[in-house]
Amino acid sequence: MDMMGPFAVAIAFWTFVAIAVVAGVVGSYKKRRLELEPIKLALERGQPIDPAMLDRILGRGPPEKLDPQLIHVGGIITIAAGVGVGLLSLFLPALARLPVMGVGVLAICVGIGLLIAARSMVKAA
Repeated sequence: MDMMGPFAVAIAFWTFVAIAVVAGVVGSYKKRRLELEPIKLALERGQPIDPAMLDRILGRGPPEKLDPQLIHVGGIITIAAGVGVGLLSLFLPALARLPVMGVGVLAICVGIGLLIAARSMVKAA
């Protein structure tokens, strides 16, 4: 039997994912390197560096607060996607039905977790 077809698709998919991840890491590295270039040049020339500029370039600052409403919306969307995947599993052959239904249940659980997190953030504030 020729099983290379499904494996070729899987190999192509994971190769694409690996290339996309590596490209993202390299792009992020190059962007960060360009951001730090002015500091490097200033240090080499012996110029003083303003602490405010250094904090801005290095990204030191208070972390942004998460909006509980956005997390709540994300939870609702994730639950809806889980329900959709669960309904999709009803139209699949019996061999694929349970794994796809399991993915739907997992998505629903993640959505419920997001709703609980959003609610706890509102109570804590």
